[in-house]
Amino acid sequence: MASVQTFEPVIISLTDNAASKVKLLVDEEGKPELKLRVFVTGGGCSGFQYGFSFETAVSEEDTVVENKGATLLVDPLSYQYLVGARVDYVENLEGARFVVNNPMASTTCGCGSSFSL
Repeated sequence: MASVQTFEPVIISLTDNAASKVKLLVDEEGKPELKLRVFVTGGGCSGFQYGFSFETAVSEEDTVVENKGATLLVDPLSYQYLVGARVDYVENLEGARFVVNNPMASTTCGCGSSFSL
């Protein structure tokens, strides 16, 4: 008899490293209501680009992702471009920044801040 396997699809995730950085930045500001928003806009060298901002307001249409006490928000328009994406925080020779690892992107620019589908 074959067993049935089920799984939860990953809509969008916030890595532990990114969650720790968000929590640190929020704690430094002394405003526990701050949340990190990731969004997609037109432009950039590859057609679309990622943006990040800290906000307090949560729309009822937002997708909310929580990890280790940090909250990530995604608006409905951006959501369609971020299904399956992973938001991370990296520190390397190019600097320290939040990055999006997006499986839907067919091409990305050298710095990773813009993409095309």
